[in-house]
Amino acid sequence: AVLGAFMAILDIQITNASIRDITGGLGATLEEGSWISTSYLVAEIVIIPISGWLTRVFSLRSYLTWTSILFLIFSVACGMAWNLESMIVFRAFQGLTGGALIPLAFQVILTMPASKRNVGMAMFAITATFAPAIGPTVGGYLTQMFHWSVVFYMNLIPGIFLMAAIYYGIDKQPKRLDLLGQVDRWGILTMAIGLSCLTIFLEEGERKDWFNSSTIVWLAIISVVFLIAFLVIELKIQNPFINLRLLMQKNFGFGCLVNFVVGLAMYGGLYLLPLYLATIQGYNSIDIGRTMMWAGIPQLAILPFVPKIMARVDGRWLAFLGINIFGISCFMNSHMTANVGYDQLMWSQIVRAMGQPLLMIPLSSITTGMVAPKDVGSASGLFNMLRNLGGSVGIALLGTMMSLREKFHSAMLTEGVSVYHTATMQRIQSYQKLFISKGFDPVTSHQKALAAIDMVVRKQANLLSFNDCFKFVSIALVLSSVLILLCDKVKGGGAEGAH
Repeated sequence: AVLGAFMAILDIQITNASIRDITGGLGATLEEGSWISTSYLVAEIVIIPISGWLTRVFSLRSYLTWTSILFLIFSVACGMAWNLESMIVFRAFQGLTGGALIPLAFQVILTMPASKRNVGMAMFAITATFAPAIGPTVGGYLTQMFHWSVVFYMNLIPGIFLMAAIYYGIDKQPKRLDLLGQVDRWGILTMAIGLSCLTIFLEEGERKDWFNSSTIVWLAIISVVFLIAFLVIELKIQNPFINLRLLMQKNFGFGCLVNFVVGLAMYGGLYLLPLYLATIQGYNSIDIGRTMMWAGIPQLAILPFVPKIMARVDGRWLAFLGINIFGISCFMNSHMTANVGYDQLMWSQIVRAMGQPLLMIPLSSITTGMVAPKDVGSASGLFNMLRNLGGSVGIALLGTMMSLREKFHSAMLTEGVSVYHTATMQRIQSYQKLFISKGFDPVTSHQKALAAIDMVVRKQANLLSFNDCFKFVSIALVLSSVLILLCDKVKGGGAEGAH
C-alpha cells in the first residue's frame, strides 16, 4: 500500500519536472500544458475523501487491487498520448486512481497493531516527504537521458511488486455492495464539484490574473456555494460518506490544521526553489534535481530511528522540534543572494531533510491517535486531502506573493537607480563601452546599457521576492507549531480500536 502511495505522489513531481518536454512533444504551449498537472490534481483531491467509503463498499483488497491496475493502465496511456487533449484525459484518470492509493496506504497503517503502527507511519512518511523531494531529480534525469514518456512507463516496474504485495499481504474481506443503495450522492456530488472548482481556481488563478478573469470569478463562486452545501449536507445527514465531525476532536482538528500548513510549506518549497534555480541561476532540470535531492536522501538515514525515539519521547515535542527545524531550513533560504547556488542550498536542504521525518511521523500519530476504528477511512481521507489542499493553496498564494513583492521591490529599487546618480552613470557608461566594443553604434549601445540596468534591477527584485516568500513559509511553520503543543498526549500512536 505504501509503495502505491509512493508511486502516486512521486508521479506528480516527476511530471512537473518534465512538463516543458512533455508540452513540447505534444505541440502545446506551457500555459496549455499546465492542464496536464491540473487535471491530475483535480481528480486526486476529489477521490481522496471518497476512498474511505469506497473501501467499505468494495473491501480494501479489491479496491486497492483495481485502483492499482487502472493506475498502471493510465500511466501507460499517458506515455502513449498523441496530443494534449488525450494527455489531459489520461492524466485525470491517472489522478483518480493514483489519488486513491494515498489514503488507502494510510488507512492500512491505522489498522495495524499498536506496536507496529509507528513503523508503518515511518514508511508512510517516505511517501509524504521523500517522494516529493526526489521527484524533480528522477524526472529531470529520465527526461534528459531518455524520453519524457519514460516518466510514465517507469510506474510499471514498482507496479508489478505492488500487485504481488497486495495479493500476499492483504486478506480478503467481504464486500458491502448494499451500501451502494445508501450512497450519500448529494454529499459526493457537492464535494466533487466544489473541490474541483477550488483546485482549478487555485491552479489557474495566477495565470489568468485572478479576479480580472470571469472564468476565475465563476470558479470561485461555484466552489464556495458547493462546498458550503457539502458541509451542510455532511453535518445534517445520519450516514455521511465522510465524517466531518472528526475535525471537532481537538487532536484531529489541530493536527489537520498543522498538516495543511505543512502541505503549504512542503509543496510551496518545491515550487519556489526550482523556480529560483531556473530563473536566477539558470540551472537545467538535472542541476535542479541535484540540488533538490538533498531534501530527500538524508531522510532515509533518519526515518528508521524515529519510531524508536517516539517510544521514549513525547510525540508532541518531537513533532514540535521537527516543524521548527523545517521552519529554520526555510529561513535559511530567506537570505539568498544572486551567488547562492548548489553549494549553499545543499545545507538548507539537509536541514529540511532532518526536520520533516521528525515532524510527519509523530504528527500522523498525534492526529489519528484518538480516532475510532469506524472512522479510520474518513480520518485518512481528511488528513491526506488537507495536506494536498494546503499544497495547492500554498503554490497559488506564493505565486501571487512572488508577483506582488517583485513589483514592490522593483519600484523601491528603481527609485534608487537614477541616471543622474554618479554610480548609475558609471555603470551605464561601462555597459555602453562593452556594447560599442561588440560593434554597436553609440545610440544603440546606450539603449542596450539602459536595458541591461533594468534587467539587473528586475533580477534583484525577483531575488528579494523569493526571500520574502521563504520567510513567510518559515513564519507559518513556526506559528503552527503551537497547535501541536495544544494537542493531548497519545499513547501507542494510532487508532483507538487497535490498542
